[in-house]
Amino acid sequence: MIASPCVNICQIDPDSGLCIGCLRTLDEIARWGGMTDGERQAIMDRLPERKRAGSDRP
Repeated sequence: MIASPCVNICQIDPDSGLCIGCLRTLDEIARWGGMTDGERQAIMDRLPERKRAGSDRP
C-alpha cells in the first residue's frame, strides 16, 4: 500500500486548488482511502511537477 503524502499541513491554496502541504486536490485527498495503488502512484508521480510549478509563483 502506498502511504499518503500528507504532512499535516492541511490548507488549500485558493489559486491552485492544491493542499499547500501535500500538493493534492481536495478530490484526491477525499478519495485516497478508496484508491488502488495504481491510482495513488499516479498522483504521487504528479507531485514533483506540482511542486516545481508552485515554486514558479511569486
